[in-house]
Amino acid sequence: MRTQWFQALVVLAAAGGWLLCAVSAGGETAAHTPIIDVTDLYHPPQDCGDNWDLIAAYALPEVDLKAVVLDCTEQFRKPVCDHPNPALRDNSGPRDPGFIPVLQLNYLFNRNVPAACGPFSAMKSPQDKMLDAPAFQQQGIELILKTLKESPEQVEILSFGSARAIAAAYNREPELFKSKLKLLHLCAGASSPDFLEWNVALEPQAIVCLLRSPLPIAIYPCAAKEGPFAYGPHNCFWKLPDLRFLERVNPRLRSYLAYAFERSKRVDFLRAVDEDPAASMLENIYRRPLNVWETSVWLCVSKRQLVRRADGSHRIIPASEVLPADTVLQNDLRPCRVQVKDDGLFSFEVSTEPSNFHLYTRGDARANEQALREAVPALYQSFRLK
Repeated sequence: MRTQWFQALVVLAAAGGWLLCAVSAGGETAAHTPIIDVTDLYHPPQDCGDNWDLIAAYALPEVDLKAVVLDCTEQFRKPVCDHPNPALRDNSGPRDPGFIPVLQLNYLFNRNVPAACGPFSAMKSPQDKMLDAPAFQQQGIELILKTLKESPEQVEILSFGSARAIAAAYNREPELFKSKLKLLHLCAGASSPDFLEWNVALEPQAIVCLLRSPLPIAIYPCAAKEGPFAYGPHNCFWKLPDLRFLERVNPRLRSYLAYAFERSKRVDFLRAVDEDPAASMLENIYRRPLNVWETSVWLCVSKRQLVRRADGSHRIIPASEVLPADTVLQNDLRPCRVQVKDDGLFSFEVSTEPSNFHLYTRGDARANEQALREAVPALYQSFRLK
C-alpha cells in the first residue's frame, strides 16, 4: 500500500508541476546525485554553519560530490569589512577561502574532491563572464564548466552564497548549462520583496542573471519578511538550541567541528582532526546554539524524507525506508512565478502552472523546526567515515 501511495503521489506531483524532494517509486533506493557545492566557506569561518553543512555533501550516501567551489568576497578577507552595504559589514576577519576544511573532509572521508575559488570581486552586469578576473579566481568558474562537461549525466548545483561563479559560468556557456544542469538549488532571498537578504546583497547581478534565465531553479528563501531569523512556510531557517548531541558524533568529525567552532589557526590542520579536543573546549561548544539554513536543500538533493514515526520520534530517512505508520512531513518544491528587479530584489508567487522555477515549501515552520531538532542530530550521529 505504501508503494502504491508513493506512485500515486508521483503522478499527482507531475500533473501539478511539483518537484518532490523525496520519492522512490517501487521502494528502491534513490540513485546517487552528482552535485557541485558552491559555498561561501571561509577559513577561519565567517559562519561555522558552512563547515557543518559541508559534512552532508561528503556523508550522505545518495550524494556524489563532484566539486566544491569556494565563494569568496574580497571585503571579507580584510580584518574589518567596510562593505558599502551596512548589512554586510563585518569585523571578524581576516579570512580566506576555505580550502582547509575541504582538505580536512577529503582526509576524513578518504576522498579527492577538487576545490577552487571563484572571483573575489563583484560582477559588472548580469551578463558579465568575468573573463578579466585573475587566473587564480577563474578556477572556480572553470571547475563548474569542467564538471558539467565531464559528467555523463545531468548535475545539480547547490548555491550557498553569492552565486557569482555560477552566473559567470552560465554566461560563458549557456548551452552547456541548459543540457547538463538538472537543477540549481539557490539558497537566497526573502519572503518579502523589500528585504535585501545576505546572499542577494553579496552579488545582486548574479541573482538577476539567474532569475531571468530559462534554467531550472529551486529557490530556498533564507529569510522571512521579518528578517533572516524569522519563520515562514517557505524560508529555510531553523535553529538548534545547543550542540550537546555532538558527544555521540564520530570523534574525528567532532574534532573537525571543534576546529571550526573554535576558529582554530593550527597549521597542522590534518593532525588536528585526529586528536581529541580538550574537554573544556568541547563543553564550551556543546552549549552553543547553531543557526541553520541548508537542511532543506540536503533533504531535496538526497531525496530523503523527514518523518514522524509511530513512537513520536523524528528521523531523516530514505524514501524506501518510510513505514506505513510513519507521517511524512512536508518538504517539497512547488512551481512558482518569479519577478526580479535590477537591484536583485525578487518576489515569488506559488503557481499551479508549470515553471522552470520552484519554491521550497515546508508548511508549519515551527513544527518543521521541532522535527529537525531531533532528526538532524540523529542523522549526523549516523554518519560514518570511510
